[in-house]
Amino acid sequence: MLYLNKTEAECKKVLEELRKNADPKAVAGMARFGINPNKTLGASIPVLRKMAKEIGKNHALADELWNSGIHEARILASMVDEPKKVSEKQMNEWAGEFDSWDVCDQVCMNLFSKTNFAYSKAMEWSKSETEFVKRAAFALIACLAWQDKKMGDKDFENLLSLIKKASLDERNFVKKAVNWALRQIGKRNKNLNKKAIACAKEIQKMDSKAAKWIAADALKELESEAVRKRL
Repeated sequence: MLYLNKTEAECKKVLEELRKNADPKAVAGMARFGINPNKTLGASIPVLRKMAKEIGKNHALADELWNSGIHEARILASMVDEPKKVSEKQMNEWAGEFDSWDVCDQVCMNLFSKTNFAYSKAMEWSKSETEFVKRAAFALIACLAWQDKKMGDKDFENLLSLIKKASLDERNFVKKAVNWALRQIGKRNKNLNKKAIACAKEIQKMDSKAAKWIAADALKELESEAVRKRL
């Protein structure tokens, strides 16, 4: 007879609840938006947030949920994990298993950006040749610009050089994250808005379709009246 430990039993219960919220039609819709349908149930983000609130923070359970390989369980893992207990090893392992842009972005937003390694991992992963690891670098930068109130302007100015270099990457999931990072830095404050606009104009001159799209899309928002008024 197979006996489950407490965490394994909790994980089994959570996975059963996720399966109750499965929606095959939603999976088909997600696939149209470039989300990997493999091991995907179609449970919505509001459902996952509600479950995360009920579960509370639990590092061991997060590990079990991640290891299930189920799309929604992995997003839920990022919601219930404890940032202070997350190691660099865990970050590298999870990032190496990203297979969908939404899992990548949710993990960066909910968990990785709140760890002590966020900045250093963004720097490190920006050099990766693996598409979703590289995307994670710029998703992290976007999340830090949006969430971390303690970081100084100089930190983000240093990251603009990474953005400029990565703008030549033509891969869709990378270029969109690079664009996201540039826009978020430029919306942080007036000084960084000027720096980001200058960076975008340099990127615009590059001989690359990806670079020109990144720059044009970022400038459209960063030079808009709405952003100027807010800053």
